[in-house]
Parts: sequence; structure tokens; C-alpha cells
Amino acid sequence: MAAPSFPSVVPRKDGFYDKYIRNQQILSQAQLKRLMEHKYSAEGQSIIEPPMQVFWKWIVEQLPLWWAPNAITIVGLIINVVTTLILAFYSPDCKQEAPRWAYFLSGLGLFIYQTLDAIDGKQARRTKSSTPLGELFDHGCDSISTGTVMLGASITLQLGYTPGWVLFENLAAYALFYCAHWQTYVCGTLKFGKIDVTEGQLMIILVYVLAGLFGPQFWSYEIPVLHTQLKMIPIYFSLLGAGMQLISAFKVILLQGGVGKNGSTVAGTSTIFPVVPITAVILLACMIQQKSPSHLFENNPCLYLLAFGLLAAKVTNRLVVS
Repeated sequence: MAAPSFPSVVPRKDGFYDKYIRNQQILSQAQLKRLMEHKYSAEGQSIIEPPMQVFWKWIVEQLPLWWAPNAITIVGLIINVVTTLILAFYSPDCKQEAPRWAYFLSGLGLFIYQTLDAIDGKQARRTKSSTPLGELFDHGCDSISTGTVMLGASITLQLGYTPGWVLFENLAAYALFYCAHWQTYVCGTLKFGKIDVTEGQLMIILVYVLAGLFGPQFWSYEIPVLHTQLKMIPIYFSLLGAGMQLISAFKVILLQGGVGKNGSTVAGTSTIFPVVPITAVILLACMIQQKSPSHLFENNPCLYLLAFGLLAAKVTNRLVVS
């Protein structure tokens, strides 16, 4: 009996999507080399950081030595994400009032996240386990948290009634976090301003606490003299801080130049090209919001912002490992 014949299998040629997936999953040898050679460098101190450092140093001394720094980071992120998702469950359109306990829980979750995020590096140095990969992991968690923190604040301030503001505030936060790492990519040093992330997080914690005490309608109270709602005060303050940070970042990027060869980045690449990925994310978010026939953003703001928050986190992390 003749052996059965089978159709020949022709190897499929890799297409664009296959190459994209492979490039997204694997770091190049050059990226791995730069990651291993990376040395953490930071300068500057915000206004509130000195007293907070005393608290953070005390907290880290209470931790057991067996608690890994990366475990501290991920626990903080999980708590922050879960508490924000609880708010999103009760107010998926950023308009509804959530239970008072949910606001207190989100404020507590953000405070715990802030504390754990501040002490993970201290725990790494304390246990002599500090590595560039640990720093990358920390920045990755921070990039995800940026989106969830802003989403929680948008829900608490009930910004769903002003869709333009909720989109603008969240996209501005993504851009600000990205630009901080873009600046680091150019000059090799993470720079902190007088008003920075610590102040922003504490302000949002205050927003949560006041909403928990008086309800989210507290932030809709109209200030007689200014003829504006109370919720605009934290928004204006956040825009002021963001503007100061962006000006500082672009001074380094555009005027100071990079520390690499011929004024290039730490990776020896263009200092300007990183504007492309974050601009693509922002333009895509704005275009869909404006052109969607089903009003995707207005009907599902929480899902919309979570999706673009993760996309912004993705491009930020690609910049970090470039």
C-alpha cells in the first residue's frame, strides 16, 4: 500500500503584524546593553518632599527585609487600580455619585500607592537589590498609575458633564509623564520641579476626602465672585503645575540638547523624534472623540480613558527602554 501523501506546507512569510509583535516582545541587544549599564540619576526636590521623606524613611524601616522592592511596587499599583475601578463601577460616565466610602477608599488607596512607590527604591538600597530592571518596573507601574489616578479624579469631580475638560485633563497627564521621561532620555537625569507629582497626588487625595465628607456635589458649588465651580480650582492648579513642568522639560530638550554624541540622546538618537509616539496617541484620542458616530467617548468615558491610558503607558515604556 502506498504511503498517504500530504499537501506540502509552505512556510508563511512574516508580514508587518508578525514583525511588529516580535519587535514589541523582544528588546534588542543594544537596548539590553543600555539597560544593564543604566545608572539612576535624579536631581531637584519638590516643596512637600522634605517632610514626606522623613515619613517614608520611617515607613521603610518598618518593613521586613524579605519583602522584595518589586513586590512593594506592584502591591501599590494593584491597590490604586482596584480602588479606581470601584469608582468607575459606580460612575462609568463620570457623572454619577458613588458611595461616600468609595471616595475615602480611593483617597486611602492613592496615599498607600504614593507611599509604597516612594519606598520601593529605598527598600532596594536597604536590601542591596537595586537593579536597572527594578527601576524600569517601577516606571512601568507609574505609567499605568498615571491614567488611573486621573480617571479617579475625573469621576470624583464629575467631569463627565464637561467632556472636553475630562479628555484634556487626562491627555495632559499622559503627555506630562511622557515628557518627564523624554527629558531623562535626552539629558540622562530625571529632574523634579518645585511642584511635582507628590503635590499633585496630595491634591487629588484632598479631592477624594472632601467628596467623601460632603459628596461630589461639593465640587459643583459655584463661587459667587469668580462665577466658576469649585472643581475648577484643582484643575487650574494642576494646569499651572503641568505648564511649569512642560516648560522646564522643553528647555532641556530643545535648548540644552542631549548628552550623547553631537547633542543626541543617551542612546545616540534624535532628541526630537520622541514627540511622534505621544503625539500620535493624543491625536488619535481627539480624533475618535470628535468623529465617532456612536459618541464613543461621551457614552463610555471610563473605558475610553482606561484604553488610552494604557496606550500612553505603552509608548512611555518603549521610550524608557529605547
